[in-house]
Amino acid sequence: MGSRMAANLSGGGFSVTVWNRTAARAEAFASEHPNVIAASTPAAAAAGADVIFTMIVDGDSVREVLLGDQGAAAGAAPGTLFIDCTTIGIAAAREIATEMTDRGFRFLDAPVTGSASGAEDGTLTFMVGGEQADMDAAAPVLKAMGTTLVYAGASGQGQAVKVINNAVAAVNATTVADALVLAGKLGADLDALSAVLHSGSGGSAMAELKLPLMREHDFAPKFKLDHMLKDIRLCLAAAESVDVEFPFARVTEHIFAAESALGRGADDFAAIIEQSEARTGTQA
Repeated sequence: MGSRMAANLSGGGFSVTVWNRTAARAEAFASEHPNVIAASTPAAAAAGADVIFTMIVDGDSVREVLLGDQGAAAGAAPGTLFIDCTTIGIAAAREIATEMTDRGFRFLDAPVTGSASGAEDGTLTFMVGGEQADMDAAAPVLKAMGTTLVYAGASGQGQAVKVINNAVAAVNATTVADALVLAGKLGADLDALSAVLHSGSGGSAMAELKLPLMREHDFAPKFKLDHMLKDIRLCLAAAESVDVEFPFARVTEHIFAAESALGRGADDFAAIIEQSEARTGTQA
């Protein structure tokens, strides 16, 4: 995701400095894109930057990259705007925002939706938490990578919207998987089911994006199963923090966890159809 987003910044004419935990990847990326140089540390990448983006994996990684010994905060000038696009959950986003602002920086949590294809095409949706004035200031840069900017509210609220969205998507994906397996068990025409799900009242983004992959058992990663499992768990943690039940997300977490335990964590989450197939002994 991060490399695709950086490519769009480069293509948009912005001067970009990149850092990756695997230095060779950053160096190769810089050699292949105009206006891009590679840095040896996050601190070096942050030096002289107006806006600093992070797109990693989880809250611990974000803390280390921003606040570690050679973290970006060590190289950035006071007042620099940091925008974290990682899905890290509400609590982590608020904790990091507090520490960054205490150090004199501005901070937005701005997770994205749109998957790898949206990152590549520059059609991501950003869900932004923090000061709206900071989002407005960053809009030209964000619009180089996405088509929709949604201001979600105070710090952490971008994460709230993101993890709820992903939990809903995951629940929907498990329903699509069950529907395919049920149709196969009934002997129904899967092309007919697909056509109706694409155009009828049961339609959804998950039916559009994941149903074809489930039918073909094409699990090449577009959004890794373990990443979605992490997001479901972040949503459930947020729900527990305000004493709200989310039973469908809870069941879906068990399904994703079971598939991850089979070694599918690095595959696309369309692989959850294998759980539906295993329960029924029927292949879609």
